[in-house]
Amino acid sequence: MDPHTPAQLRQLMPALANKSYFNYGGQGPLPTPSLAAITASWQRLQELGPFTTDVWPWLSAQLSSLRGVLAAGCGVPPDRLALTENVSSGCVLPLWGLPWQPGDTLLISDCEHPGIVAACRELARREGLSLDTLAVKEIRGDSPAAVDDAVLAALEAALTPRTRLVVLSHLLWNTGLVMPIAAVAARLREHGRQPWLLVDAAQSVGSLPVAEAASQADIYAFTGHKWCCGPEGLGGVALSARLLVESQPTLGGWRSLANESQGGSAWHTDSRRFEVATSCTPLLAGLHTSLALLESLGSCEQRLSLIQERSGQLWQGLQAIDGITPLLSAAPPAGLVSFTVAGQTPQAVVEALGKQGLWLRSLDDPCCLRACTHVTTSAAEVERLLDALCQLV
Repeated sequence: MDPHTPAQLRQLMPALANKSYFNYGGQGPLPTPSLAAITASWQRLQELGPFTTDVWPWLSAQLSSLRGVLAAGCGVPPDRLALTENVSSGCVLPLWGLPWQPGDTLLISDCEHPGIVAACRELARREGLSLDTLAVKEIRGDSPAAVDDAVLAALEAALTPRTRLVVLSHLLWNTGLVMPIAAVAARLREHGRQPWLLVDAAQSVGSLPVAEAASQADIYAFTGHKWCCGPEGLGGVALSARLLVESQPTLGGWRSLANESQGGSAWHTDSRRFEVATSCTPLLAGLHTSLALLESLGSCEQRLSLIQERSGQLWQGLQAIDGITPLLSAAPPAGLVSFTVAGQTPQAVVEALGKQGLWLRSLDDPCCLRACTHVTTSAAEVERLLDALCQLV
């Protein structure tokens, strides 16, 4: 794909034409070429016939191509990358298939999304497991090294001989800090029970270079509809080699089988054992196109630099407004900028800004506002948000 500038990519996103959008962490806007690719895929599917001998080679090529792109981004071979519908299914399907023993402990960070926490609580109830908390919510380090040290110290304090799983997001969805996943994985390998590491990558894939972290985790689950700006309903999960040996499907279907025509077939030995059944094939083309458009702006590192430029601008501007306090004591390492506004509830601020065409979101824990900057966020948009916040306070 030909190179693009951020401004050119922005012009390909109709959702950005009439608003200042800071909700990429909730859902990214879909570029027009990605929508066109989805439509073209639907048309090709019907031309071939949705269930004919001609369609299967085409479908296999679609699956293989996207799997390869996502696996490369995660630093794993394609046979360790499963295609899923969302982060939750990417986490839960392999997690629930692991060999648990009553009394095992799940160590869950206090910054995890409620959906993952709820799944772990139900797993603990069914299997007789215990839950412990990894305290990272109050970390506000002034440097990446200080954050890493604080996280590893918290991990050391929380680990016990019964710890069997650690759940920790790569990029915390509420405070915006990046967690040292590779270092955490290294520490867990030294633990007597070598706990599995589950990473919620909802906010990291599409915004950060993730290969080092994804290749070290046992379960690294992500979605295509946030920072990748793809269609909702399609994501993936990178799995470790040992997890593919130890985890069995709890929700299996024909795609999970080594021979889909035989009910007595064994499961696939690779990541496909966690791909269940029929899914929406045209979404593959949409996500593939969105990823190519992002890649046309430059490498992951170059795109992160663009994201940090805008998030840093916003963080600096917030510090200058009386009554507004950013959660982090240093510029955000990625595109999540959380802050509080004195004397006003986050939801009231969201509603007031929405009336001006400025869109961000409120969070409950910690109680704050969150604005997301992406490669398509302009300096003028950030200044508009800062001016509106000045007027509110």
